[in-house]
Amino acid sequence: MSAADGDSRDAFEDGLEEALRRTGEGFTAEGRSMVDGGVLRGRRRLLRRRAGAVTGSVAALALVGFGTSYATGAIGGDGGADRQSGAAGKPTPAASEKPDGKGKAAHGDGPAVSKADVIKILEGLLPAGKVSGQDGRGTSDPLGPLATVVFDDGPGAAAISASVGSVDPDGVTADEQLACPDKAMTNFDSCTAETLADGSRLMLYRGYEYPDLHVKTKLWHAYLMTPKGYTVSVSEWNAPTEKDSAISRPQPPLSTAQLKSVVTSAKWQPVMDALGEAPAEAAAPPSIKGTEKSTLLKSLKSLLPHRAKVVGEGGQESEYVYVVVDDGKGKSLVQLNVQPGMSDEGGELFDADTETLPDGTKVRKRKGNGDDKGGANMVQWTVDTMTEDGFRVVISAFNSGSQVKDATRAEPALTMAELRKIALSESWRGK
Repeated sequence: MSAADGDSRDAFEDGLEEALRRTGEGFTAEGRSMVDGGVLRGRRRLLRRRAGAVTGSVAALALVGFGTSYATGAIGGDGGADRQSGAAGKPTPAASEKPDGKGKAAHGDGPAVSKADVIKILEGLLPAGKVSGQDGRGTSDPLGPLATVVFDDGPGAAAISASVGSVDPDGVTADEQLACPDKAMTNFDSCTAETLADGSRLMLYRGYEYPDLHVKTKLWHAYLMTPKGYTVSVSEWNAPTEKDSAISRPQPPLSTAQLKSVVTSAKWQPVMDALGEAPAEAAAPPSIKGTEKSTLLKSLKSLLPHRAKVVGEGGQESEYVYVVVDDGKGKSLVQLNVQPGMSDEGGELFDADTETLPDGTKVRKRKGNGDDKGGANMVQWTVDTMTEDGFRVVISAFNSGSQVKDATRAEPALTMAELRKIALSESWRGK
């Protein structure tokens, strides 16, 4: 997300970049990750865009968490670059290596499953209704097995998509895929995550295709991961296509119970057998000391003015956290990024209007309109700082308790002077 506008397209690209980064971490050469340098550069680029407004890609990454939203096209038809559901999923063989539906799948113990058979499985799990627009991929396709149909049980045509893949069940990616999004960052109606009797993990989500709700197309989603890491992902909309179609019915056709029944069906087993289990996921790099979520939250809360009472909090494992505060005049979202080692990005982040302190620290203040985040009449105040050695702290406050909901107050709960004081605190360096 750029510092200037942070539109939804950049948020999508941020999430996709992160998914592709995690995919790359699974490849090694001579005992060392082939993308070590690229990960570092990508991390900085991703965080720069995210923290330009200290927002944005959190919502996008929530969608990455839907198992195959960017990965195998379960959300988005032919989109995505991953080789199985989940960014660290196991690659399937290229179609040229093993003809679709013939012989043995290169990475599994069972025979390959054709595109037609994957579609047939999905069709067989749907209730009575008219099915059209069938498309998909078999297990030999490089992008992994997928089935998409247009289904109409009477109220109107609706798109339904299903994919199967595999991830390391003990990896970070699996946890991310099964985590419900944060309501402070994403508009959705409901989300539940549970562990089933057989040890499988299930997430059921009801939300919207467009996070800013400029079109209220509904997206309902079920994501299952078995104890061995096999995944089944099913998404449905209340329109005949994911995007660019008029809403055709009040709700998507399948109830939550029906979605659960589809993803937990034993009929997907032959597809799983053809794929085989995913290899162990590369361990995530350790957090830079002092940027852990718990540490940042503790410091941020200690620096807030006394009138700002914390009523909510959250964040990522490192470098990004937020709190929701209420000073008696309504809720206000406050977001923080702490990013060491950003000196090579300073030229792009700080302009001629930047204040430079005697010790060389750069300070940039911005007051802007936050409507592009989804909330009406949103105001966003930001203070962005960087020391000479590239230690960056950027903090923003909004006039709403959520960046995707309408404003609830005229201004953020924290003043620009208070934001500046927090950003320049020595607490971020453990002092």
